Amino acid sequence: MLQTSIPLPAGHVIDGYRFERQLSMGGFSIVYLAADPQGATVAIKEYLPRSLAQRSVGLVPQVRPERRVAYQSGMMAFYEEGIALARLDHPNVVRVINFLRANDTVYLVMRYERGRTLHEHIRRHPGGLAENFVRGVFRRLLAGLCEVHTRRMLHLDIKPSNIWLRVDGSPVLIDFGAARQSLQQSEQELRPVYTPGYAAPEQYDRPGDQGPWTDVYAVGASLYACLAAAAPQPADLRLAADKLVPAGVRWAGKYSPQLLDVIDRCLRLDPLARPQSPFALQRGLAAPFSPQQEHS
Repeated sequence: MLQTSIPLPAGHVIDGYRFERQLSMGGFSIVYLAADPQGATVAIKEYLPRSLAQRSVGLVPQVRPERRVAYQSGMMAFYEEGIALARLDHPNVVRVINFLRANDTVYLVMRYERGRTLHEHIRRHPGGLAENFVRGVFRRLLAGLCEVHTRRMLHLDIKPSNIWLRVDGSPVLIDFGAARQSLQQSEQELRPVYTPGYAAPEQYDRPGDQGPWTDVYAVGASLYACLAAAAPQPADLRLAADKLVPAGVRWAGKYSPQLLDVIDRCLRLDPLARPQSPFALQRGLAAPFSPQQEHS
């Protein structure tokens, strides 16, 4: 069982940035609330893959010698991904504004956004989200994803917990998985980086088949979760015995045919049968509709 690392202590300072408290901890990183040298609030993401390193005392993660090469490789991918995101200034994509090197690891300084994740919002509305709300969130999210793909990047881990909703309801795509994907490919013993239910079939064993259509599958799965309040059947299980009830069947008469068709097209198991880019999805979600029933 992998152990949890201790976060940096409150009050720790790196290059003028003061760490205040931990916001979240995952298998790949720790995110902190912090203040920049001018006192403005920021979020800082620390590279700390749980499968390769652990911080039990002090500030510097302990890395086993046999994992040092993989650790360094993952850190480089994490840093390069941050550089790519820093060049991307879109209102619906997380904004990286600085980089820090310290404690034998790297940190991405990001714009802090008040709000909560789409996952948390879904949990508060288990009966399904209103179609107007869902369409509005994903139209804007897809605009950000189009920009990501235009820069020849993939997200590879789109899911409701990686979609941040600002206080005004506008979405921000966070926590890109490309660096984790790179780490997995360089160290085959590591746990997979995909999220069951949201990961496309090609993410399980065909990394060479991944492309924008891989993110499209995850968008469809996230839309499905907005209606079902749960992730759809994982793709590997669907390949063995597809028991996923199509959205067009499950919610017929409750949501518009256009929305349900977008979801079902995204969730096709064959990558070539899905929409090949987010642009087509934007058109589908922008189509006029007259919902027969609205949800809270």
